[in-house]
Amino acid sequence: MEDHTEVISRVAGSAVLATLVFAASAWADELVPSGAKAGDLIFREGTELVSAAVLAVDRGTFSHVGMLVGRPGQWKVAHATPSEVPGRPDSVVLDDLAFFLDPKRSRRHAVFRVLQVTNHQRDEAVRAALKQIGRPFSMDTSEGTYCTTYVWQSWMDAGKSLEVSFARLNIPLMQGEYLMPGVLAKSIHLSQIQAGSILRAQ
Repeated sequence: MEDHTEVISRVAGSAVLATLVFAASAWADELVPSGAKAGDLIFREGTELVSAAVLAVDRGTFSHVGMLVGRPGQWKVAHATPSEVPGRPDSVVLDDLAFFLDPKRSRRHAVFRVLQVTNHQRDEAVRAALKQIGRPFSMDTSEGTYCTTYVWQSWMDAGKSLEVSFARLNIPLMQGEYLMPGVLAKSIHLSQIQAGSILRAQ
């Protein structure tokens, strides 16, 4: 028969884990506006070397972007990214908002609303984004997709052009035409609805 102490310890451990997960979700939820909707774009300034490289080339504020999906209290972010979890391939993934905005990965962020769209178009954009989960991450869009083209194409598939231009680059690992985060954020069809720095009580 299993020792009662072990059972109590295991149950207590599960309760603590559940509490921590809930706290992380609640913390992240406070970092998006109460009026946020599925389909909104969430930009972040990343903390890794690749983020610094993007910022240097783009000369913008953000190095990465994803799409909010779900609903308040259960927000997730669909985004195309190099692997941020051991064993997970570079691909389009669906992460908890708390994971996406964790200070290990994000220095600051902002949420943008796509303007003048119907609820049907918003639903279609989210559906298009979710259909691509698992698609390879690649700067060569003939082989996969990367963060900005991923959200841009999802809205294009919903019938909404964000009217952005692709920049011609000729640098190591980036030779061709690319949609940079700073250019996307400045689209006339986007409006910033919230910005914040990632700060937690110590």
